[in-house]
Amino acid sequence: MVGHFQGTAGVTAQADVRGEMTVKLPSAVDPGPMVPSVVQPARGPAPAARLAVIDVDGLILNQNLEGLYDSGENPVATFREKLEAAANDGRVSAIVLRIHSPGGGVTACDIMADELDRFKAATRKPVVACLLDVATSGAYYLAVGADRILATPTSLTGGIGAIFNHVNLQDAMAQFNVLPDPIKAGKLIDMGSVTGPLEPEPRAILQETANGFRQRFMDRVASRRQKLTEVDRRLLQDGRVIAGPRALEVHLVDRLGYLQDAIHEAEGLAGIRDAEVVLYHRAGTPARSFYAIRPAPPQLSEAIPFSYPGLDRTKLPTFLYLWQPDPTIPRTSPR
Repeated sequence: MVGHFQGTAGVTAQADVRGEMTVKLPSAVDPGPMVPSVVQPARGPAPAARLAVIDVDGLILNQNLEGLYDSGENPVATFREKLEAAANDGRVSAIVLRIHSPGGGVTACDIMADELDRFKAATRKPVVACLLDVATSGAYYLAVGADRILATPTSLTGGIGAIFNHVNLQDAMAQFNVLPDPIKAGKLIDMGSVTGPLEPEPRAILQETANGFRQRFMDRVASRRQKLTEVDRRLLQDGRVIAGPRALEVHLVDRLGYLQDAIHEAEGLAGIRDAEVVLYHRAGTPARSFYAIRPAPPQLSEAIPFSYPGLDRTKLPTFLYLWQPDPTIPRTSPR
């Protein structure tokens, strides 16, 4: 193998490497605990009450990001950590969930929704959800746990449904002379396999499961959104995604507004004014605005161009609460 290397001084070297080569990557680095970054100072005398913004960005999967220098963030674990930080801060009087996500795994979204319910029950702190560009499917599943939901006039939300990603790679594999030859006990143990089309029986089972997850979603929305009518439910049951103004008409959100309006709404529910607004981030990634997001590490697949079947959990089939106009989206790492 011939390699080209360029140093910091602009000197280029060429080497002919033969035989085995070992690549050693640095071990994961602890990014440190969550810390409150003040993104809007209090306008009254100190010490002022605090309002915490908790960001939910990107694809929601119960797994870590790919990165060269660390394992990245697990959205489920990170969400729990931020809730704990807010619960343990005696100055925090209310929470704003800043949501920008198309959704994600059924179980990951359900766990985060349960964590939010437990937080509210334990702390009695009001929660307001603010839906930004996209807050669809599993992201909306989480949002309905809030006491109030605001959507920007250009938000997309809804997507009440479930999807199972199945890709038939039989013809593509045949082009490379790859012929699956499994040994199995249980005729349906490999149902949903990408090595062939879905047969009627496994398709019916998977469809039944997807229907059950959608019904669970609809039941959660109906129980949390008291103004939702039967007409609204019939409209939304096909999984459609709608814009903020239409979401207001069908009672998915309480009002239209922006993040600053959500902050004022949360202050009103908590009975406070002119609060100090903080955003929880890692110590090494300070936030200077309540729109700040965590910088994503480089993806491992971009640096090492090979794949091994089953190595990447995001490529395995799973049920999703996800608005999915792009079929490759489950392979995109969350922030």
